[in-house]
Order: sequence, then C-alpha cells, then structure tokens
Amino acid sequence: MILDPQIPPGRLQDKWDYYKDHCKLVSPANKRKYNILIVGTGLAGASAAATLAELGYNVKSFCIHDSPRRAHSIAAQGGINAAKNYPNDGDTIWRLFYDTIKGGDYRSREANVYRLAQISNQIIDQCVAQGVPFAREYGGLLANRSFGGAQVSRTFYARGQTGQQLLLGAYSAMSRQIAAGKIEMYTRREMLDLVVIDGKARGIIVRNLITGTIERYSGDAVLLCTGGYSNVYYLSTNARNSNVTAAWRCYKRGALFANPCFTQIHPTCIPVSGEYQSKLTLMSEGLRNDGRVWVPKQPGDRRRPDQIPESERDYFLEQKYPSFGNLVPRDVASRNAKQMTDAGKGVGETGLAVYLDFRDAINKLGRDTIVERYDNLFQMYQRITGENPYQVPMRIYPAVHYTMGGLWVDYNLMSTIPGLHVLGEANFSDHGANRLGASALMQGLADGYFIIPYTLGNYLATNDLIPIDTTHPAFEEAETAVNNNIDKLISIQGDKTVMEFHRQLGKLLWDYVGMSRHRAGLKEVINAIASLRKEYWQNVKIPSDSHTLNKNLEFAGRVADFLELGELMARDALDREESCGGHFREEYQTSEGEAKRDDEDFAYVAAWEYQGTNQSPVMHQEKLHFENVQLTQRSYK
Repeated sequence: MILDPQIPPGRLQDKWDYYKDHCKLVSPANKRKYNILIVGTGLAGASAAATLAELGYNVKSFCIHDSPRRAHSIAAQGGINAAKNYPNDGDTIWRLFYDTIKGGDYRSREANVYRLAQISNQIIDQCVAQGVPFAREYGGLLANRSFGGAQVSRTFYARGQTGQQLLLGAYSAMSRQIAAGKIEMYTRREMLDLVVIDGKARGIIVRNLITGTIERYSGDAVLLCTGGYSNVYYLSTNARNSNVTAAWRCYKRGALFANPCFTQIHPTCIPVSGEYQSKLTLMSEGLRNDGRVWVPKQPGDRRRPDQIPESERDYFLEQKYPSFGNLVPRDVASRNAKQMTDAGKGVGETGLAVYLDFRDAINKLGRDTIVERYDNLFQMYQRITGENPYQVPMRIYPAVHYTMGGLWVDYNLMSTIPGLHVLGEANFSDHGANRLGASALMQGLADGYFIIPYTLGNYLATNDLIPIDTTHPAFEEAETAVNNNIDKLISIQGDKTVMEFHRQLGKLLWDYVGMSRHRAGLKEVINAIASLRKEYWQNVKIPSDSHTLNKNLEFAGRVADFLELGELMARDALDREESCGGHFREEYQTSEGEAKRDDEDFAYVAAWEYQGTNQSPVMHQEKLHFENVQLTQRSYK
C-alpha cells in the first residue's frame, strides 16, 4: 500500500493557499443535499459541526455524554498557542512551526504543521468573536504566557480553564445550528462500527446508552472526532469515558492506525495515591511558568520541604537545561523527574513525586498575582490532596496524558477509507513523537473551524455518491457484527470484573510501554497482553443485559478494544528501534541520557493495517521529507 499524503505543490508557506485556490467547491444550494455524520462533540467535533451546519450541510452529531459540554476538551487547562506576537518577543508563524516540528522530534509532516501554525491566529480571532474570556493585560490586550518547548510567550489562556471556555464557545455556535434545524443532536450514543459501501464510509452503527437499542445512520461522509486513547493505561489524566472504540472499529474496517506507540507523559500531574484510584488529575503545564521543580539533593531525604535549606535542593531542570529551565518540553521534563525518583530523591509517602514550588514566585510577584493566574488550579489541588500550595510545594509526577498516535490521515484529514475524515486527537496528528503544550486545542479547532470545510467540500465535489439508506445490506452486516460482539461478552459470565482486567492491562503498559521501553520488555509484554486478552474472553463477568443502561457492558467493549490496541502499541514500540520524543527506547540514548533518533532508518510514519482476528498486522510506511528544517539532535540546554 502506498500512503500518499496528498501534499499540495509549491513553497511550504504557499501550500495551504494553493490548496484553497484549487480545491473543488460545493455550491450553497448543493450543500443542502449532503448529510454529514460527526462522531464526537469535543473541540474538533463541535467546531466542525457548527461550521459545516453554518455552511448549509445537514449534520447529525453524536455525543457519548448527555451534553457536548461534558466532552473531555473541558479538562484542558493551560492554554492555546498562536503566533500573534502580542508580547513583541520575536514570535512568528515560522517559529511556531519550527518549535512544533522540533518538539515532536522531527516525526511529523512539515506541510501539516506549517498549516497549523498559519491557522493559529485565525483561531484566536474566531474565539474572541464568540466571547471566549481570554485573560487580558492591564491595557486590554490579550495576555500570553510561556509554555514548554518555546522561548517566546505565545499561549493564550483563560486562567486554568481554557479548554472549558473554548468548548463553550464552540458549543454556543453549535447550539445555534441545532435551534436552526441544521444539526440533529444525538446524545448518549456510542459508535460501535463503521459502514463501508463501495469502498467509501457511508454510515455508522451506534448504541443508545440509555435503552441499549442499536441504531443505524447513513450519510455522505463520516467525521471521527472522538479523542485519544490514553485510558488504555487505565490510569491517565483522561475522563473515564474516553476510549478508542470508534477509531478501533474503523481500523478493523480498513483505516490504518499510525504511530500507536507515540504517547505523551505529562510531567505535572497529582501523584497516584492508592492502588484502586481510577484516574489521575492534571496540573496545568502553565504552572511551570512560576513554579520551580526540585528534589532534595540527598537520596532518601524525608524531611518536610520547609526543613530543607536552599543549598540542599536540586533544581534539576534549571541546572541541566539553562536555556529553557523548567519550561523544557513535556517528554524531557517527565524523563528527568523519573530519573530523580529512580535515584531515590523522590518525595512524598511513595517517593514517586517531585516538588513544584511557588515560594519564590509568591515572594517576588505577590500572592495576589499568583491567585489571579492560577487560583482555580490551586483550589483543585488543595481539594484533592488536602495541602495548601500557597504554603507548601505541590507534589507532582508524570502521568499518561495525550496520544500522538491515531488513525492515519492525509493532508485532507481523510483516512485510508475514502469519506472517513478524522479530526483532532483521533488522528495521528501534527505533533510527531511529542506534543508541545497548548497545541492540542489549537489542532482540534484548526481541524474543525478552518480545514475540514475545504477538504470535505473537495471530497464531496469529486466523488459520485449514490443515495443509500439504512436498509442496505452493509448496515445489516455491521449491526449483526455489533450484536454478536455484545452477546458474546455478556454470555461469558466469568469471575473477574472488567476493571480488574483493565487495571492489569494498564500496569503492563505502564511498566513496559510507558516512560521508557526496551526490547526484552516489549517482547515480553506482547505475549503477556495476548494471554490476558485470551483470559478476558473466557473469564470476564458482566452483570445484567444489553437492553438497558449498563456501564459494565460499555466498559467491557472498550477494554476488549484496549487489549488489542495495547498489543499493537507494544509491536509499534518494538519495531521503532530509536528514541524520539515520548518514545524512549533505553537502548538508544545519547551519552547525556537524551533521546537518540535514527533518521536514516526511522524518519517515517508507521501505519498499521488490520489483518483479522489473531493475525499479525502489517506495517506500511509514509516517508517523512524535511525540505525546510534541518534534522538535528534536540537540545534545550
């Protein structure tokens, strides 16, 4: 299979303009003839639905929650990047492009990333027009703060609730179209299969999570906006409903899954407190603007932080990376925190934490300034831990956060199944092997507001889509497959709960496909996951039945998919014999312990093709070509 990214010709700076100038269009009158199915209502899904409905398309939107406002996008805290250069500190579209390419350790497409940087400024204007309450300077201009991996301040924010405010903006635009009758909203629906007719995506099968009813929906194109798969690790910063099922069922229908091993570990999360904890809580990377990361210099030092004098504190990021200090990218900060705890310098009861200290910032700027910038985050930390971060340092530790892998898409955001477009975190994205902070919100809104209106129109205008409805045999086949899978799960009636299996899988992945990986461990975990999956289909217990609200059944289907995904992640990590970004193979590191890439052999996107149950997937490569940036060893020193 040849993976053609469909990159437009011309200079990097002109490719998106060339595309817009030459793509095929659908006239306003004809837009009303097309039905678009959008799965997911986070930033990517909500912005796409609002924009396409505003253009005249008929949109059906499917939400796994009771309201789009519950989408996990609300959990994003720190901000959204744009190259506005309001602080006049030297930022440009090129610098945002370069920082993103470098931050991803040169494992992303130049053309996609440059387009993202170009569109970034339009996103801010759009959101301000919607009334998003970005922080402002005293004179009224929008404020910016710094984030990891950049030496300029380009991150726009709304205290520590930027994702929530951006989602409310998209949701309000979406609600307008619901009221106008251009969006049909289906809440509490989970997509369980994709319907492919004549090689094109033409419909979906969903389960009504309240009644258990299996429903069919047909359309002219399907937009998948269902987020990432971090919950494969069981413990992550993602909401419990976040899952891979919709994307995974598309993978089984022929969409390639790209770079599944590229997962991001966020350095500033509240540490694990107990064995039966169900999720982890993110503390915004924005806190690293003013918080200083440190550990005791002496291993095993269990004194309270206020009893450890300045001379006995190790500000390891500031000392190791003087140019960026505490604002190194997330993968670098996470690995260094792990190194400190591995060396016995960790703090807290478990020893699996480092300090994030605001003492100096409060003394220098005053408590009122810190309250203005971060108070909601400080309150959240205090409610969870019982500790006041105005008085004692926060304790933080890396946790699984974002996934850079996902379904492969070309420049049009279209997968290897024509008509199936994938937006936001659900695609393999623009972030390479490591996402820079404040770029997830940027990508989701760029895809939904500004890219998909052009690329979807081009697809519809260049394809002959015969009318189909849900009586087509392909819908019958897909619904039967969904029902058979549900019936099989319920019939097992074993001895172990879904959560027990999920917890076992998560621990295997964290230990062997987490912050560091090595050959022997990856080979071992592939076999261990295969054995766990076999046991799952023999011994999982799901109470009740499928014809009602059944959370156990919901999670059971998702964990079954996670078990298959986990094995693919390990295969992908084993195959990629280099270190890059968040993928750290212990065999491939520099003398200073940094990730060591192999550009000659691994400068490609690994895209995996499903071959059937218990069959090894086939890996295809999209070679990455760098014509505008020089491949260098990443350095933040």
